[in-house]
Amino acid sequence: MINKQPFIIKRILAVSFFMLILLLVAAFLGLSMGSAGIGFNELWQSLSGKTGSNSMLPAIIWHIRFPRVVLAALVGATLSLGGLVFQALLRNPLAEPYILGISGGSAVGAIIGILLGMSRFPGVSLSAFAGSIATLILILLVSSGQTILKKDSLLLSGVMVNAFCSAVIIFLLSITRDSKLHNIIFWLMGDLSITGAKTVIALAATLFPFFIIIFWLSNSMNLLITGKELAKTSGINIKAITIALLVITSLLVSATVSHCGLIGFVGLVIPHLLRLVFGPDHRILVPACILGGGAYMIFCDLLARVLPAQGEMPSGVITAMIGAPLFIFLLKRTKQ
Repeated sequence: MINKQPFIIKRILAVSFFMLILLLVAAFLGLSMGSAGIGFNELWQSLSGKTGSNSMLPAIIWHIRFPRVVLAALVGATLSLGGLVFQALLRNPLAEPYILGISGGSAVGAIIGILLGMSRFPGVSLSAFAGSIATLILILLVSSGQTILKKDSLLLSGVMVNAFCSAVIIFLLSITRDSKLHNIIFWLMGDLSITGAKTVIALAATLFPFFIIIFWLSNSMNLLITGKELAKTSGINIKAITIALLVITSLLVSATVSHCGLIGFVGLVIPHLLRLVFGPDHRILVPACILGGGAYMIFCDLLARVLPAQGEMPSGVITAMIGAPLFIFLLKRTKQ
């Protein structure tokens, strides 16, 4: 039998290198474009240490744009990876954290933390994680004893719980009577503007270990997507791996929601497109989603910054405008 392991490793490295180039291009554009009028030449001068007469150039690039670009990359990587995991567990291309209600539950927890005056990290992050876990438990309870891998019952339960979380969010906003209201509303639509180097470092330190764990479990996801019976014959503990992936993904999503609010459909768009291009192997798709999702979110955030004539719009608006039509298309195709 031909050993396919070296071929898989080479393909993982080749795809990762290609997606890394795409991520670097997106990051360069994100650093060079914006309302401050800094172009490619100015950015290159700053990178090469030649700031010229514009003394504000390094501050704008490294203290304002660079943390935001890194945050966008982390958020896109997390949400796209979360969508990939849920789609593998449910064997449904429509599954993703926003649609299933995990993001909504995280938002409820984060809003409660904000109203209680908790710090952004770790206070609001922990309350967002508690909200996501509570939502996940509620989804499993609503699915009323169905097997965790049964896609239809869990997906429908997630949609129902997502509607409930939306109602809770509206209720919390309606009883808020202070200056936090406007910030919460803007944050809910996906805000990447409020960030700093310490926040980005803390978020990256939280996310990267779980990225590695999910990649380690990527072959198990290959087995899970083939069906319960075949996965059992392969000798994996289906229940343990499924619960571990659900909890880890909920933690990742809650960490990003607590920093940037609700950003939907990233976990739908990126895994679907990458699966069409690179195939169904999750050993390849996991690093591709991390890098490709980061590049996609940087592009969306760049559009949110440059499209309005004045100010900027929330990044979640751009992702929804792209992702919602794709969701409708996939929904119609799966019903045929």
